Formats: sequence, C-alpha cells, structure tokens
Amino acid sequence: MRKKWSLLTALALAAGLLTTAPPAAHAAPRAEPAPRATVAADTYTWKNVRIDGGGFVPGIVFNRSEKDLAYARTDIGGAYRWQQSTKTWTPLLDHVGWDRWGHTGVVSIATDTVDPDRVYAAVGTYTNSWDPGNGAVLRSTDRGATWRTADLPFKLGGNMPGRGMGERLAVDPHRNSVLYLGAPSGNGLWRSTDSGATWSKVTAFPNPGDYAQDPSDTSGYASDNQGVVWVTFDESTGTAGQATRTIYVGVADKENAVYRSTDAGATWSRLPGQPTGLLAHKGVLDADSGRLYLAYSDTGGPYDGADGAVWRYDTKAGTWQDITPDADPYYGFSGLSVDRQKPGTVMVTGYSSWWPDTQIFRTTDGGSTWTRAWEFTSYPNRSDRYTMDVSSSPWLSWGANPSPPEQTPKLGWMTEALEIDPFDSDRMMYGTGATVYGTEDLTRWDTGGKITIRPMVRGLEETAVNDLVSPPSGAPLISALGDVGGFRHTDVTKVPAMMFTSPNFTSSTSLDYAETKPDTVVRVGDLDSGPRIAFSTDNGANWFAGQEPPGVSGGGTVAAAADGGRFVWSPAGTGVHTTSGFGGAWTASRGIPAGAVVESDRVDPRKFYGFKAGTFYVSTDGGATFTAKATDLPASGNVRFKAVPGRTGDVWLAGGTAGAYGLWRSTDSGATFTKVPGVEEADTIGFGKAAPGASYDTLYTSARIGGVRGVFRSTDTGATWTRINDDAHQWGWTGAAITGDPRIYGRVYVSTNGRGIVYGDTSDTGGPTDPPDPTDPPVPAACEATYRVTNQWQGGFQADVTVRNTGTTAWNGWQAGWSFPDGQRVTQGWNATYAQSGADVTVAPAGWNTRVEPGGTVAFGFTGSWSGTNRPPTAVRMNGAACTTTAPTGTATAS
Repeated sequence: MRKKWSLLTALALAAGLLTTAPPAAHAAPRAEPAPRATVAADTYTWKNVRIDGGGFVPGIVFNRSEKDLAYARTDIGGAYRWQQSTKTWTPLLDHVGWDRWGHTGVVSIATDTVDPDRVYAAVGTYTNSWDPGNGAVLRSTDRGATWRTADLPFKLGGNMPGRGMGERLAVDPHRNSVLYLGAPSGNGLWRSTDSGATWSKVTAFPNPGDYAQDPSDTSGYASDNQGVVWVTFDESTGTAGQATRTIYVGVADKENAVYRSTDAGATWSRLPGQPTGLLAHKGVLDADSGRLYLAYSDTGGPYDGADGAVWRYDTKAGTWQDITPDADPYYGFSGLSVDRQKPGTVMVTGYSSWWPDTQIFRTTDGGSTWTRAWEFTSYPNRSDRYTMDVSSSPWLSWGANPSPPEQTPKLGWMTEALEIDPFDSDRMMYGTGATVYGTEDLTRWDTGGKITIRPMVRGLEETAVNDLVSPPSGAPLISALGDVGGFRHTDVTKVPAMMFTSPNFTSSTSLDYAETKPDTVVRVGDLDSGPRIAFSTDNGANWFAGQEPPGVSGGGTVAAAADGGRFVWSPAGTGVHTTSGFGGAWTASRGIPAGAVVESDRVDPRKFYGFKAGTFYVSTDGGATFTAKATDLPASGNVRFKAVPGRTGDVWLAGGTAGAYGLWRSTDSGATFTKVPGVEEADTIGFGKAAPGASYDTLYTSARIGGVRGVFRSTDTGATWTRINDDAHQWGWTGAAITGDPRIYGRVYVSTNGRGIVYGDTSDTGGPTDPPDPTDPPVPAACEATYRVTNQWQGGFQADVTVRNTGTTAWNGWQAGWSFPDGQRVTQGWNATYAQSGADVTVAPAGWNTRVEPGGTVAFGFTGSWSGTNRPPTAVRMNGAACTTTAPTGTATAS
C-alpha cells in the first residue's frame, strides 16, 4: 500500500500509462487500394482473465425509480451495469474500437428515472493531445446493450485530474428528453433537448471554471481547466413532462463554485452566501428536506487534497451551514450520498486521506453530529466500525504487513464515489483506486454494531496490461500490469491470491521466461526507489529482488536467455546491460543504444536481439556486444517483436506509423526482414500452439488487415489471416501485448488498456470446413452493415463495406448488394468480386471468405467514380435482405 501521493507522483503515473497508451490515428490519403490479405472469420468465445478490479472507479450511479439498477464508470476501462441476480458487473463499452479508443474513458454516466431503459455516458479519455479524438455522449435505450453516438466539438477527460468530481452528466427527472453536461477546458455547460442526440452550449451560463491543477504543466494534462463538474436537479420544482425549474451546477472555481437556475436553465446566477476558497466536488440534493449537501476539497483530486469541508444549503430558507465532520481535516471530501429512505442520513468520504487510511463519515441528523468509520483510541491503536472480508479478492491486502495505525487491507484510497442504495438503506457501495467495496448491513453502523465490507467488483476488470507471457509449463499465464504490478495466473477463471511481491512494483513494464527452463522468470517495473528487477526460479510463485546497474529510473524491457543462464535488461534511465546469474553484477552492453527494446532468441542461449529507431541489433555473446543489422524497419511508432519458440533466428516484428507500418519477418536472426504482404498495420505479435496438422506456431496479432481493425490469427505462417474478434468485442486499444497459449490450440490472451486481460477460445478445430454447395441458393441473412467512404478526390473515391452476421447460423455462401443514388460506378475492388448494372451493385465472395460464422464479419472495399454528389447507399443488402445500417466509422453522427 502506498501513502499519499504527491502531484509529481500522480503526473508520473499519468505519463507512465501514456508510454503504452494508444497512438494517434493516422489516415494517409491514397487513390489506389493497398494490397489486402485474405481474411476469414472464426467464432470465438471471449472472457476476462479474472483479477476483479485493479483500477480507479470514480463514479457509481443508482437509478432512483427501479430497484437494483446501478452503473459504474471507470477512468480508462469503460462503464458497467450491475446484475443483481449474480451480483456481478456487466461491461457495456467493449464495442469501442481502435480508432475511438478514447471512448473507453468515462467522465460521467447518467441513468434515466423516467425511462430506466435509457442510460447515457459522456466519454473521452484526455483533453490534451494524448487523445486525438473529441469526446462524445453515448446514449442507449436498452441499458447499455447497444449505443448510439453524439460527437461533441470538444474533448472530455475520463482520465484527467478532477475525474472524481461529478456527476457532470444529468437527465431531467421530469422531462427526460432534457440533459445537461458540464464540460472541461473552458467549454462551459451544454444541453440536449432531444434525449442526447444533439447538443448545444448553454450560452446563458456565466462561468466555465478557472481551476487547473498545475497551470505551468506544458503537457496540457495538469494545466487544463477542470470546468463545469456537476449538475443536480431539484425534482420538487417540476411536474411530469415539464422541465424541472431549479437546477444547481458546480464549477471548478474556488470563489464561485455553485450556480442556480430557477427557470429551467434560461438564466443562471451565483448562489449567494456560498463558502469560498475550496472546490465543490459533489452537490447532492435531498429534495424531501430541501437540503443541498456539498463536499469540498482544496484541489480537484483524485490523488491530492490537503483541506476540505462539508456544507449544507437550505434551499427553502436560503441559508448555509458548515457541517464539516472533522475540525481540522488534512484531506479533501468528495464521495457524498444521502439515504433516500431516511432523510437526514448522509455519508461523505475523506477521499485523499492516504495515511493511515481513507475515512468515511455518517450522520443521521443532517450533519449536526457525525460518526466515523474508524477513530483512534490510544495512538497508534484505532477502533473500527467495520470488518473487511476480502476473501473473494485476497490480493487487496497487497501482501502488506504495516505497523499501526495502518491496517491491511485498507478501507480504501481515492474514495470519490460513495452511494447508498436509494431502495435499501442497508446497501452502500463505494469506489476506490483498486476496487468497488460495499456492504449490505449498513444500518448496523447506527446501532453500535460493525458492518461487513466486501469487494462488490466481480465482472469489473480495469487493469492496464503492459506484457504477457504463456510458458510451456507451469502457470498458463503471467502478466505485467500497471498500478497493481502483475500476477501469476494458475487458473484464468479464478482471482489470484496475490499480486507479485518481494518486490511489489508500482507497475510492471516487462517480463520474460527462459524458454527451455520456464521455471526461471524475470520481471522489471517502476518503483519510487528500487529495486526494479526481480527473479523467480519457481515459475513466478516466489520472487527475489536483483541488484541494479547505476542510473536506473524505471523498468524498461528485459529478456531471459533460452536456458535461463543470462539476462539482458534495457531499463529507463541508463543503457542496456547484461548479467550472468540473477543480477548480482551488471555489465554495460556495447553497440546498442539506450532505450532499445530487448528480446531473446528462444533456442540459442547466447543470442539476444534489440531494436530502436528503425535498426535491429543482434548479440551472439550473451548481450555483451550488439551489432546493427537490418535498418529498413519502422523508424517511429511503437514497435514490438518476438522470436519464435523452437526456431533459432526466426523473428517477427510489428509496429510503426503511417508510411512504415505493418508486420515483418526475419529467418536469419535479423540480418534481413521481409514485410508480410497485406497486413496494413500491426502492433503486436505472439505465438501459440500450432493448428492440428501444422508444424509452425499459430500467429496472433492486433492489426488492420483487409481494411478491418481487429485481433487476427494465422495458422499458415502469415499467408492467410482469420479475424477472431468481432465488432462487439474490440476493447478499445489492444496494442501492448498478445500471446497464444502453447498448450491449447486457438487460445489467445489479449492486452487492453483498462479492460484487463481478455482471453479467447475458438470453436474452430483447426481442420478444413466443408465447402459450400454452389447450387444452394443464399438464405436471407440477418445482418448489420457499415458503408464508409474512406477517401475522396475529384471524380473518384474509395469505400469500405463491413457486414456482420447477426443471425444464429453461418452464411455458407453470400451475396451483398446496394443501389448507388448518384450514378457512382465501381472501378476496382478487393476481397470480393463485383458486378454492376446501372445503379445496382452485386458483390460475391472472393472464394476464401465464402463462409461467415454467426457474429463474424466480412469486409470488402473498392474504388469508384462519381460526379456531382457522392451520397452513400440508403441500405446494404445481404442475400436479398436489407441489413441494419450502422453509422460510418469516424463520421460524426447525431442520429
């Protein structure tokens, strides 16, 4: 467990996450189609490798008209809906794709009390250049099962400072077509009057905020104006179908924190008499009593905060009262909730009380008196009003053995979300930096008993994954993760007992095992003051720290020799080093630049590889000296490479940026590389068990092939590829790591940046499938189609079409088609055969993509000619049936 972080540490964490964050999207215009690989489809079942939690949950929202309907938002890992029957969380944003990875950061979520089927999410991860896309408001009429998008003309910051304030997004409880959104970056207050389809700025709102965590930060991360941070309706001032008259809005401005409208948002004024000098993190109204409760802090959080207050505003009398539960707080207040069954019962958290623990306060008399979750008896001893049961997620103890007054597991940290169930006074949930905790016997607090707090987090997976390995024996998976270090996963369906300890890195950045001695494992990571390398001789079950060469400041990358006798480490802060044994003494490697990515040959224990800035390096003396080899490789962008088990000198390299982006292979230890044709972009490469009848490892990659971004598999050394995920399972950015399982054909482990580790198992046996009978007529198809113009020039254009099988049976033969509305003509196509008669276009399989499994997709594209206008077809047909049409990728829509 870590004590209170400084601002510098928090920014370092943000920058550390950025090292593996998604790159900006690149779209190079071209008039001619790129070569396309043959792409088939396979049906996979996807699940999470269970960790349960692992990241910050800044928001929990209960619906106030339907019991047991609740949502949680995360800063980088999407949104979730509570499933009461199983007491689990269901992920709602796994459909977010690579090109819009920023939509996995959720800055606010709102559930509709008039129509509980409706839910909204304000999405976008960073307001600075780290996220190239603007924010959006997603809207759903089926509780998050499907979504429609309204793009915004500004960015949102689900992972920015101040993300625990809120909720920024709110639905009018009487006229539910009206929503408000508080925007960051000086963009003010926004409103929708058509259930989130379109948005416009509330020009009458007078204050866009002025608070930034660190105005001098040149990255734009800490210097961004945190803006308008919460919206609260007074439901006592409205009637069904009419807009609520009185609305309160919180602003990141220490002198002018709270505003009010009494005419349904037409005019606004600063609430008179309000306290100054602090930021109002939350504003929660108990309409029955007419009391507005506010939690204040001196900073925006979620890490920092050294002062705070709690105030109560009587909306009927217009009077303020300071009800701060601590006479001299050294922390800020944020998590705030009222008991809707018991007016006057309120709870608030001291979210930034890192040491010795977070604090939770409760009052049953509107704040006149308070009780604490824990308090000192005789220092350092303390008395707790709760017991912690983390048996379902035992790693939450962090393997710690602290001295009093600290305890393990901790009550929490970064506790900016706390909600009492509006239908059940005994149930309360609160978010922390690592999990969701809750209790179902909360009222025992008031009678002198102890409440039981347990993780309520199953199904919510929020780790950021930096590296993965699947050894041929021992644990099937070992992971390197941000914030929680990593785990040895002996059973991917169960929560590991403990993360890596001895040492426990803040974040693990790289790991490797010895190919012929897989019990030997090495990992490296970040830690404020070392050690930053650790070794295991029992397949990662136990660890011991190694020594460091001088100058190390971070984990970097590490490689283990095939026989486990040597290690090569490329840490942050200094150059590449090699050691024999377990890091007792390090020798600087020669001939390779600092910061190079390093890997080992999986057969020759003396051979190591490195890469940096377009040049591939090879060592044949255990890492002592490296020689530059191939130089015709991507000079920029994230590049990752791996050597194939059992084949010396066989190396695959993925990565790059526009102009030099794709997948390369070397069979001569990096002396030369050949680009794999048809792979337009690739960011990871991994190997798994060979398919039945094949002699070469199965390849896996996160890539763009055939014009489609996805996770792909090849069983024939890259000659053909199968997309194995589908549009419902994309998980934003998957570019950090991938590996197959050497023991189970078809199993693949995929990294995400906030949705944990996902693994897939195939329904494909690896053998041939029956060819379609050409005499069989196509059957009508249940389908969903996207038609996207990807490039346009005078008189010509390029388009991609993707059709998904939404039915329950495979298409063993298909025929697509559409009618051009403006006389366009197809001039050249790929991944299919084309015929055109007048305005009507008919598309047939190319042979290799004849079969499309349920949930699978088929993608094809073409160049065409146009004059006058170039409107898209109104519908795409499959086997004679019109497909449901989805919005073109990358195109703003307010449909």
